[in-house]
Order: sequence, then structure tokens, then C-alpha cells
Amino acid sequence: MSVTTRPSASAPTPASGVRPVLGSYGRVAAWLSKRVEVALGTVDLTLPQFRVLGILAEGSSAASGLADRLAVRRPSITAIVDGLVARGLVDRRQEDSDRRRVALRLTKDGERLLATADRAVDEYLVAIAGYLPSKDEAMALRSLELWGRAMTAHREGPKSDAPPSAESGG
Repeated sequence: MSVTTRPSASAPTPASGVRPVLGSYGRVAAWLSKRVEVALGTVDLTLPQFRVLGILAEGSSAASGLADRLAVRRPSITAIVDGLVARGLVDRRQEDSDRRRVALRLTKDGERLLATADRAVDEYLVAIAGYLPSKDEAMALRSLELWGRAMTAHREGPKSDAPPSAESGG
């Protein structure tokens, strides 16, 4: 398959002056997302299941919290979680402080499968990046790390215009 880098008349030029491949960063991100789904298929996980397991790896959560983080409706989360519970990857526990609240947690099997899925996805993405020249390969993989940091910062709130302090490590 041939990929053209010819500029699209409708594609905006980012501040770097480099036009996105295929005319849209979104299309490339969607294409990459599909490749992640393919890698997850090797460990019998869907992308939504992988996302839920990843969030639960950060700590327990209520279904409503998962729905907010994933920007989906609660019934969608309930169906995903029900499947993960049935597979023994997630368990539900009532909170001691509020018996009405049910917390979701990864089981040991869930932790193991998530680690396996992380490796499968990472290996697949590294293999794809391996088609680039060495310098570009390293830059492509590093850019995924940077996107992860940017998305975490975005989730945590508005960007501060204050310069980073020595204490913040930035």
C-alpha cells in the first residue's frame, strides 16, 4: 500500500510547518488504533476491555468513574465490566465506607492479562515502527510517550501558564 504525503488543500498546517500524512492526524490515530485492536486480538481482548483494565490498574474505580474517564455512557461500561467479571479479570466489591458504592478492581488474572496485552501491543507497535529509518523509529515511539503525557496532563486540568518550578521536575 502506498501512502502519499501530498498536502491536502483542506488540511491545516501545524505550527511545525509539516502537514500530517494522509491529510489528518485523526485518520492516522484511528489507523493506529485499529492496529492496537489487531494486537489485542492475539490476547482475546477488545480495545474497550483493554482501556478498562488499564484504568483499573491505576486503582479501583466505580463504574460511573470509568464511564467519565472513557467518555461513554454507564450502560456501555456495565456491559464491558460484566464481561470482564465473568472472565475473572475484574471483581466487584462493596465499599466499607458506603455499602451502596461498588468498587471495581483488577484480579491477579486481570493484572497478568493486562501485562500480556501491554507487551503484545508494544511489540506490534515497535514492529511497525521498525519500517522507519532508525532515527525516525525512535522518534515515532517517543512521540507515543509524549502523547501519553499530554493526555494525562489534559485529563488533570487546564494548562498552567506559570513556568515550571524546580520542585516539579519540569
